Amino acid sequence: MDAHSSTKINARKRRKEAPGPNGATEEDGIPSKVQRCAVGLRQPAPFSDEIEVDLSKPCVRVTMEEARKRTPCERPVRVHADGIFDLFHSGHARPLMQAKNLFPNTYLIVGVCSFTVMNENERYDAVQHCHYVDEVVRNAPWTLTPEFLAEHRIDFVAHDDIPYSSAGSDDVYKHIKEAGMFAPTQRTEGISTSDIITRIVRDYDVYARRNLQRGYTAKELNVSFINEKKYHLQERVDKVKKKVKDVEEKSKEFVQKVEEKSIDLIQKWEEKSREFIGSFLEMFGPEGALKHMLKEGKGRMLQAISPKQSPSSSPTRERSPSLSF
Repeated sequence: MDAHSSTKINARKRRKEAPGPNGATEEDGIPSKVQRCAVGLRQPAPFSDEIEVDLSKPCVRVTMEEARKRTPCERPVRVHADGIFDLFHSGHARPLMQAKNLFPNTYLIVGVCSFTVMNENERYDAVQHCHYVDEVVRNAPWTLTPEFLAEHRIDFVAHDDIPYSSAGSDDVYKHIKEAGMFAPTQRTEGISTSDIITRIVRDYDVYARRNLQRGYTAKELNVSFINEKKYHLQERVDKVKKKVKDVEEKSKEFVQKVEEKSIDLIQKWEEKSREFIGSFLEMFGPEGALKHMLKEGKGRMLQAISPKQSPSSSPTRERSPSLSF
């Protein structure tokens, strides 16, 4: 085997063993991604009407089996996902992530519908900057027609499996499912645009006061004159409450420090008291008093004798003459 062939085999082994996105491998059931020509990872995804399409090449749909196997790099599986994407949040991004990872080589087209709080350009911009997205369709239809699917060369449509009703239909994706083009994704529980709007409506006073503090006018927030004065009064009351709370906390800290200092002083006083009492008992107790008196008496006697005695003046007693017989 030559060196070139050996290098190619080793490269294939490395590609097979190398983990895909988030450390996933083919053994985990999540297909690893292959390198593709896309701009969504480094800059905003383009709009569909700004992309040049070579209409001379016929578009042949890939089957589900072919899509799961890994199509060539130049022929990614074209998956379409649509939504309103108002107040873009993680509940929007996660289904797009699922759609992007449906197949090893996926080109994700996202249709943005109307009826929102945010205007269209704001929503387009939010979806464009989601790095799972490769292409954005402006003013996408609520119901996907065969003409729309053919125009954008869509292989599969990704969406959650909950039926969405429309005029004359109980499920706008029914014909997509019947054609075998539907790829279900999971909804993100706990967050939705309706939930976010409900929070804002529920806590409207809090958000209104916060934005008034940030410099927004009552007119911009659609706040009446009376409510504006009420919010300002509440703000002043809250400031007073905060000051009182701060004073209380500082007072508690001061009292705690005084208590700690008092305990320390009492402990030191007790220690000194024990030392004083011990010394007193040692000196003036029954045994201590006798020792003290003897010690004091002996000291006084020595003091009385010592000044009278000297080597030169010390008295000498004459010896009596001895009688001789």
